[in-house]
Amino acid sequence: MTTVLHLIGPGGTGKTTVGPHLARRLGWQFIDLDERFMSSEGSINAVIEASGYLGYARRNVAVYRAVRSALTTPSVLALSSGFLTYPEDVDVGYPALRCAIETDALTSLLLPAFELEACVEAIVQRQLSRPYLRGDRASEERRIRERFPKFMAMRCARFRSDAAPDDVASQIERFVRR
Repeated sequence: MTTVLHLIGPGGTGKTTVGPHLARRLGWQFIDLDERFMSSEGSINAVIEASGYLGYARRNVAVYRAVRSALTTPSVLALSSGFLTYPEDVDVGYPALRCAIETDALTSLLLPAFELEACVEAIVQRQLSRPYLRGDRASEERRIRERFPKFMAMRCARFRSDAAPDDVASQIERFVRR
């Protein structure tokens, strides 16, 4: 099976910013799952409006599987922000898939801080600065407060993403090459 480094974390942690830097450093390809989803399924917001969040999550798991099975070269794969926090019953094979990603030796969690309040503030600021997101401060704050403990409980490597993207990529590169 092809080597894949999964970048995980809530929205606004730098997965799609750090990912291309990391892929370049490793000589691997970079893939953004959200981009692949949108190219095959359409707008994430439109899918959620039409099918609900669980419908979107089911389709996203299917897109992930298709992307993953088609890989033939080592890749850095940035997962969607909620991908590892979906309900267990979203897909029959999802619990095993989530466990495999979470415990893979190369899976790397990005967070701007490992303390809740600092992480919430950094992510909310980043998310609210994105014109394509419809969120407001309260919903963005609620989402990160809900997901933060889930991410912190994951059994994978953790990296702070509050430095320059190439510096964060350099830290992860050193981890991978060990």
